[in-house]
Amino acid sequence: MYELVILGFLMRSVSHGYRIVKIINDIIGPYAKLSSGRLYPLFEKLARDGQIEATNAQGKGTRQREYIITEKGKQRFHQLMMDTVSNPGEYKKLFQMKMVFWDLIEPNEQLYLLDHYRNYCQTHIFHLDHEIEDLQNRHRDIGDYVESSISVMTHIKAEWELELEWVEKMKQGTEGAN
Repeated sequence: MYELVILGFLMRSVSHGYRIVKIINDIIGPYAKLSSGRLYPLFEKLARDGQIEATNAQGKGTRQREYIITEKGKQRFHQLMMDTVSNPGEYKKLFQMKMVFWDLIEPNEQLYLLDHYRNYCQTHIFHLDHEIEDLQNRHRDIGDYVESSISVMTHIKAEWELELEWVEKMKQGTEGAN
């Protein structure tokens, strides 16, 4: 996910690492934080792989490293944006990060990702409906934890329904723009 975010921000402009760390932390916060110690090795890996280049820029009396995306990095960014099979358990977070860079892909690619995410949401809703029904019909005699389990599952289902509603609005906006 962080590779996508780094490359995405560099698609927009040359940037310092600390600026990207700040933006990432603004997005994922307030409790989750990405440390510079975790991010800078990723910058180094991307540079070794030829996806970004580091340059020294003059700052306020100091030299600061700026990063520039390469053609190879642009291709990798596009590949990551269009990837729908990696990290299925974390795809909700990943899709939300992709939305930050939505304007950097073509409308037909946006529709493809929206259709995929709609199906992803619907699959979660269908699964939860089935499991709730199963608990209600087969496991009534187990005890109170069934009711609390159903309550949590119903709440999670409502979250997925909100995601689905959001996707439908995004899809309408994307189709209307074409």
